[in-house]
Amino acid sequence: MYQEKAANQKWGYILLFLFFLFFIYGDLFPTTLITSFMPALLDVNTIFLSIVLEAIPFVLLGVFASALIQSFVKEETLERFIPSNPILALFPAVTIGAIFPVCECAIVPIVRRLIQKGMPLHVGIVILVSAPVLNPIVFLSTFYAFQTDLTVAWARMGLAFVVAVIIGGVVYARFGNSWQLKEAKGSLNHDHHKHRNKIAETFYHASDEFFDMGKFLIIGALLASIIQTFMDRDLLIGVGSGFFTGPAVMMGLAYFLSLCSEADAFVASSFNGLFSRSSLLGFLVYGPMTDLKNTILMAAYFRKRFVFAFVVIVTITAYIITLLFDLLYL
Repeated sequence: MYQEKAANQKWGYILLFLFFLFFIYGDLFPTTLITSFMPALLDVNTIFLSIVLEAIPFVLLGVFASALIQSFVKEETLERFIPSNPILALFPAVTIGAIFPVCECAIVPIVRRLIQKGMPLHVGIVILVSAPVLNPIVFLSTFYAFQTDLTVAWARMGLAFVVAVIIGGVVYARFGNSWQLKEAKGSLNHDHHKHRNKIAETFYHASDEFFDMGKFLIIGALLASIIQTFMDRDLLIGVGSGFFTGPAVMMGLAYFLSLCSEADAFVASSFNGLFSRSSLLGFLVYGPMTDLKNTILMAAYFRKRFVFAFVVIVTITAYIITLLFDLLYL
């Protein structure tokens, strides 16, 4: 362990030295290298900071809500709320977003805590994919962004409802009631801080979870900012003009852009007229359910095999439902 820590410190010093060498003694490098590299670096830096600053308030909201659940919500309360029938349990889970409007950054720690408290896996997943979309804030932002085509806002809510229910059913059929969190079952249900009062315990859990989750947020934001900087918009439009490729391209764009669900409608509206309505809906439905940043956040809490299966299930379901909507609506 000591050797591993020393190696990490060594690489940290090397990176710090290179950082100061580049930014303080940049004139030592060829001018052509600086002029070609610096604009892209500044773009990455700007996008990275915008993603992190946009996400942090919602992450704080999520970890505090998670900590409140840990401190005050009892397992018996969840059992009374959730129907015993696994299929019927999907529908109250979908409506939770209308009551607790949180974005995809905040919902991950909340769902993890609910599952630790005894909520069935498939019900927690339905909340995870539906709450960032099916809430009044997202509806109003979509309604405002697409004032020339108000069908988009209503279709986004309807498709998200259908997709969330199907995802919950598929997760239940595939995983049942198996335990997919990294922690041992019941590991967070024991009170290791009985000497603390409930308020102090809430702040303890919130701070612990925030720093545990923060590094994954930073990694996800950095990757998303790099992809946004070097993505070719013209190539994107050229490939995404087809009936089958349009939704796929926009869903891929939503995944890598990792936008907050309260703001993604304004980005989608900038593509209005370039992509079909179904392609835009693929962007608006799929993005809040899973994206690059959120996948990395989920990997902090869930087993990697489950995270991979989750992304595949969400992707296939959203893609098929989007295409069906295009066929039936048009």
